[in-house]
Amino acid sequence: MTSGAPCERDHGQGTAEPLEQECLIAEMVVDEPDKHPWRVVDAAYDRLTCAECGGRLSRGPASCAACNLANGFRYSAIEVDRPGVPSGNEHALRVNVAVTRRPYGISEAEVLLRRLSLPVLLDGLLPTKAQAQATKAKANEGATEAELAALVYGEWGRA
Repeated sequence: MTSGAPCERDHGQGTAEPLEQECLIAEMVVDEPDKHPWRVVDAAYDRLTCAECGGRLSRGPASCAACNLANGFRYSAIEVDRPGVPSGNEHALRVNVAVTRRPYGISEAEVLLRRLSLPVLLDGLLPTKAQAQATKAKANEGATEAELAALVYGEWGRA
């Protein structure tokens, strides 16, 4: 599944220059996402431009068929927990990254909760099932960002 569009990166000088080798590697990775760790696949998608919507491949709007397809393929990538983190941490991190990068069709409360969760998950913590369910229930009840942050940063992975 190639993007069919150029790979460009902005180097902070107002111009984007093609990086042929980087593009070729990114194309090879997304052509076989099931052979690479999810973080590598995620980084490869970041380097490719969608030929249909012009955005970063897999991050386009819900109406972009090419991005929908790419976003689905991202889940076939390899997922392995990092050393020293609870089992399931890497999966939680992966899902939270995917939701925050492409929030189309996800409730505002869910996107907020996923975004707030990222620092905790990156630190290697993982909420218990009860903590996660209680926090999600609070989000669904309309809890404020501060209330959710207090739960996520104060309780998750520490009980």
